[in-house]
Amino acid sequence: MRSTFTTTVLVAGLCPALAASLARAGDSQTPLQEVVVTASLWQQTQQEVPASVTVLDAATLRAAGQQHLEDVMALVPNLNWAGDTSRPRYFQIRGIGELEQYQGAPNPSVGFLIDDIDFSGLGTAATLYDIDHIEVLRGPQGTRYGANALAGLIYVQSAAPESSFRAQAEAGASDYNGRTYGAVVTGPVSALSSAFRLAAQRYTSDGFYDNAYLGRSDTNRRDELTLRARWRYQPSDALRVDLSVLHVQIDNGYDAFAIDNGRTTQSDHPGEDVQHSTGGSVHLEYRGPDSTLLTLIGTAADTQVRYGFDSDWGNPVLWAPYTYDFTDQQTRERHTRSLELRYGRSPEPGLKWLIGVYGLELTEDFGDNAPGLYLDPFDPTQNLQSLSITTSHYRSRNEALFGELDGTLATRWSWSLGLRAEQRTADYHDVTTDLDVPPEYHAFAPQDHLWGGHASLDYALDGLQRLYLQLARGYKAGGFNLGPGLPPDQIVFSPEWDVSLELGYKAQLAERRVQLDADVFYMSRHSLQLKTGEQLVPSDPTTFVLYTTNAPSGRSYGLESTATWHVASLELEGALGLLHTLYHGLMLNGLVLPDRALPHAPPWQGSFAATWRGPRGVFVRADLAGMGRFYYDLPALDPYQSSPYVLVNAKTGIQADHWSAELWVRNLADRTYTVRGFYFGDVPPDFTPAQYVQLGEPRQVGFRFTYSFRSGTGS
Repeated sequence: MRSTFTTTVLVAGLCPALAASLARAGDSQTPLQEVVVTASLWQQTQQEVPASVTVLDAATLRAAGQQHLEDVMALVPNLNWAGDTSRPRYFQIRGIGELEQYQGAPNPSVGFLIDDIDFSGLGTAATLYDIDHIEVLRGPQGTRYGANALAGLIYVQSAAPESSFRAQAEAGASDYNGRTYGAVVTGPVSALSSAFRLAAQRYTSDGFYDNAYLGRSDTNRRDELTLRARWRYQPSDALRVDLSVLHVQIDNGYDAFAIDNGRTTQSDHPGEDVQHSTGGSVHLEYRGPDSTLLTLIGTAADTQVRYGFDSDWGNPVLWAPYTYDFTDQQTRERHTRSLELRYGRSPEPGLKWLIGVYGLELTEDFGDNAPGLYLDPFDPTQNLQSLSITTSHYRSRNEALFGELDGTLATRWSWSLGLRAEQRTADYHDVTTDLDVPPEYHAFAPQDHLWGGHASLDYALDGLQRLYLQLARGYKAGGFNLGPGLPPDQIVFSPEWDVSLELGYKAQLAERRVQLDADVFYMSRHSLQLKTGEQLVPSDPTTFVLYTTNAPSGRSYGLESTATWHVASLELEGALGLLHTLYHGLMLNGLVLPDRALPHAPPWQGSFAATWRGPRGVFVRADLAGMGRFYYDLPALDPYQSSPYVLVNAKTGIQADHWSAELWVRNLADRTYTVRGFYFGDVPPDFTPAQYVQLGEPRQVGFRFTYSFRSGTGS
């Protein structure tokens, strides 16, 4: 594979930095910074939130990540993602979440917001450049976010404008012809009682596969552009208005499946994974008399997606003497508009209350073009030519009323109650045509009335240690399946709801140099929505139909813990997630399947990081991250699983007042691991079912240099 840096260069850089850092390590004891959670209805410190939440601040994102949320997901217990795309688009929290969406209507289980803008099911937009923090709320968010957060919520917040002028530029290079360039400018506009921030970055790479048939090394390329703008108007302490604008332009290739499950593909029509998202939000907060707070959040976003792949993963030479050529090209245009209004009062001490209304309108136009040809020179009865074209239009409206009460029972006890009622109406219609086949039409107009909420009890052991117990109910709307050959009883699937019981402990110990969060949870799921599939025509891989069905019940339980420890010049961080999932009573083709674990729900996930920082800015960091084996899909077959793995990442460099230089490596041992898998027949003429996997990223070595200028510093 292509490499512009070598492991020798990496080791030569790491060893002196490590020695220098150890030699200069001091005895300073630095307390941990207080972390504020903004995704909840009230802003609270992470210590005060009576729920399982992980916050990755800007320093952590810089130290552990490079370009995308994908780089830092291992730091969050029980958070996983499904491949089948160039970047994580679909997430799973505690084993719950979508694996893909090839047709039909969006119906996410994991909420995903960037600066309050809803990108649920569009996680490709989660680039890390100029991000202030990421919050992951695990468990049903029935009060906070409703139907799109059955499993939890991921909230991404970009960096805020600063009160003094600062400019920053960075450039980097890495293996596989990787290049990155970025710049940030921020500062005040005193005449308007405001401040601004502008950020731009572009990242390109050839990707990690070679296409042997085309003789190219860039068919799985990455080309990612991020533009951010923020304006903060704050004429007084009582009023603050934040305006955020985002444009993320992902123009990636998609050529990630090989017949031999290696890194050399044979496709003659490599695909693409393109997402262009533009959005904006207005977030207004007005603090009135008597500790009242009025919050108004309005958002709008437009996204265009082009996603295509070579369905047979081969070429005429590979498949000769058979003619076997299938492709699939999809387009998706999604538009969202939302408005949220909250009003509440938070006296200290006293009863704290909040009421709110929320509305979300989503429209999506979808197109799928899937031509195919199969000719068997030895058996003409097997010949097949198809041209399946689907166009659809979808529109949904979510309207919700919610409220929350918070109070105290005694000096050390506090409680919280929340409730949300939501109505979701949808309208969908499509038409599918094929050669010599009459058009097929679908039309659905479902309406769901849903509700969720939470009740929690919190006990302060002392000022820095807390115990909490939370009961929460989440929900998800029903939907419908599309595709030829589906059984009539699989066209429509029902809404799902779950109940979660969680016991947690949060502490700041050793003079606030140790932060510990831990929880155990049990979740009972009802009418859970599960996606499975089958290949209807053995010689036509595009007839591999995926559809969602309801299992009567299921459960998930486990443990989550994160810990951080500062001692002298050493910082240690760890995260652990243990998870057991089970579905019960799932029926396919008239047969009840054995109870098994959910797909993409590994029984364990963990990470550990150690960072040494010297007094002259030298630092070195090492990360371990891994997970256990998991099923790729349903039905869950014993051999149809990933393998457990542990990855090693490392970074070293120097951070000075106005510049920094970093040398980094990801997947140091070049470990082979998988992020997605399918089981079906693809090789003519017998089309024997086999397992095909998408591989995770191989070893990469890179360098990044950053320079910043701040007014009034003499630089």
